[in-house]
Amino acid sequence: MDFAAVATQERLVSGSFDTKERVKQAVDIVDLVGSHIQLRRQGRNYVGLCPWHDDSRPSLQVNPERQSFKCWVCDIGGDVFSFVMKIEGVEFREALEMLAERAGITIQQPRKPSATPVVSGESAAAADSGPSSKRALLQAMAWAEKQYHDCLLNQPEAEPARRYLAHRGITAESIEQFGLGFSPLQRDWIVRQAESGVDAERHRHRARLLETVGILARPAEGGSPYDRFRGRLLFSIRNAQGRPVGLGGRVLPELGSASPAKYVNSPETPLFSKSKLLYGLDLSREALRKTRTALVMEGYTDVIVAHQYGFTNAVAVLGTALGESHIRLLKAHADRIVLVLDGDEAGTKRANEVLELFVAQQADLRILTLPEDLDPCDFLHKYGSEAFADLLANRAVDALDHAFAAKTRGLDLERDVHGASQALEDLVSIVAKAPRLRHDTTRDNRFREEKILQRLAARFRVAEAEVRRRLTLLRRQAATRATTARPAVAPAGEPAERPADTLDAWQREFLELLVAHPESLPLIRQRLPTERLAAGVCRRIFETSCRLSQQGVRPTFDRLMLEFDEPEFKNLLVDLDEGRQAKRRAAHEADLEALLEALAKTWNGKEVERQRPAQLAALREGGLDANQQAELLQAVLRQERNRQGISQPTDG
Repeated sequence: MDFAAVATQERLVSGSFDTKERVKQAVDIVDLVGSHIQLRRQGRNYVGLCPWHDDSRPSLQVNPERQSFKCWVCDIGGDVFSFVMKIEGVEFREALEMLAERAGITIQQPRKPSATPVVSGESAAAADSGPSSKRALLQAMAWAEKQYHDCLLNQPEAEPARRYLAHRGITAESIEQFGLGFSPLQRDWIVRQAESGVDAERHRHRARLLETVGILARPAEGGSPYDRFRGRLLFSIRNAQGRPVGLGGRVLPELGSASPAKYVNSPETPLFSKSKLLYGLDLSREALRKTRTALVMEGYTDVIVAHQYGFTNAVAVLGTALGESHIRLLKAHADRIVLVLDGDEAGTKRANEVLELFVAQQADLRILTLPEDLDPCDFLHKYGSEAFADLLANRAVDALDHAFAAKTRGLDLERDVHGASQALEDLVSIVAKAPRLRHDTTRDNRFREEKILQRLAARFRVAEAEVRRRLTLLRRQAATRATTARPAVAPAGEPAERPADTLDAWQREFLELLVAHPESLPLIRQRLPTERLAAGVCRRIFETSCRLSQQGVRPTFDRLMLEFDEPEFKNLLVDLDEGRQAKRRAAHEADLEALLEALAKTWNGKEVERQRPAQLAALREGGLDANQQAELLQAVLRQERNRQGISQPTDG
């Protein structure tokens, strides 16, 4: 078989093998993963909380020797490329370009560059890839951010925005650091910037990009697109890597805007999802790493002023309620979360709304309610950083204390039996949303739940056993509801079948052997019936190994990881490699000859079982002469002897 032909499909990937190899060697997976989640050393590996599921114990493992990662709960694994593809939601080519940019490596573009870029600094590859390319969208957002930022700094029509920022005490350094901008009142201002110096077709392409990222909007009654943020001060919203992905626009009353909304954020786009982003996170990551504490505020200006006063671990949600995704994101960067609220009734209400989520996510939450109905920006300007630090140290109350105070406000716990009972029920219901204690529950989480139950029992002056009994009952009821409501099919968007799902035990053992002993490929081909491998995952990996071997390249784990760009195959290869390594550590690894003999015997058994029904049917149905029947019976006996490993009888 000419295995060189198999390379065709696998070479349809943008970017040569040499480029992929250079990029992979230049990017350390520990540094890459560690820039998204907190990692700690555990033996030879690193572990951290998985960002793709509700992880209360470190499930994500990073292997620095193999330059791979794996979450055994999610069954997600791979190398630096598949990590970026998963965490950023991009295809392989975009992940390659992002990692190359991180490593300072220039990628040769597959097409001849155009004389006119789509947006300033945009590559021809991004222009050719169309508005659906995440790279093109990121570059369009960066271009738009620069136009708005330059307008704020230099244009006369931005004077109201500059006065507002001065009134709020926001410095020129912060304006630059946070990329603040201004959109003039003219509905087509950004469109006119986009058409400057380009032909009509290029301008239409730019406009499509700007509409895709949510900067341009179309009127409901139809017509040409307009600037969604016109007449507003703009706050650039960036992802954790510091790339602009959206905008938040604040109306300026003196401009006479007819919009009733004080703030307008970007709509949901391929780049922007407000439930998965935090304002200022890109600038807070270093402080979060050092302090392990996140200050969550409500407004963009609150975050900016907090940074000015030295509280660079401050972030904010994006005009929405704090949700599960936000909490998981925060837990990846911090051990403690302080919710800083305005000192008004609305702030108290918001604290109660998010409390259940924090308990369910098993997060260490503190709540700081500011005095005098002040927001963080005004408090810091009025009283300074020392007073704010003192509040954080002495006035930030535990979430349970806050909840207790809110639920029992105005209650006489001694006389109002019904009210006290209802308050206790509400609080136990919140605790019941936390994951149930199991044998593998971490010691910290087990201790947290024990202390919560003790405190509730003491506060309400009831037996701790009664509180625990009620907790158990509520959890059982919730589990019953979850079981009956569980969907019968996989959620939309999830693959119906993964490569690993198509492998039987023999194929998995065969591939483990192939990955573990690449130097023994000729022997493997000689001893095992590889020509009978059916089309599919197993055959594709085998044929790729054979092609590499024919080219004089040993098909090692590292090389195979570079040959396949699909995350599913990378995940499977990591799974196979880790499986074989585990067997070696457990001293379950037999020698190669014994493994090959066992695999061959298993294959023979599978073949006997596969052929037996047809053979028996032929004997039952007749139509065979005596010689044919005898030959078929002899074949059945030989197959059975081979399956059982019985030597053949000799003549005489």
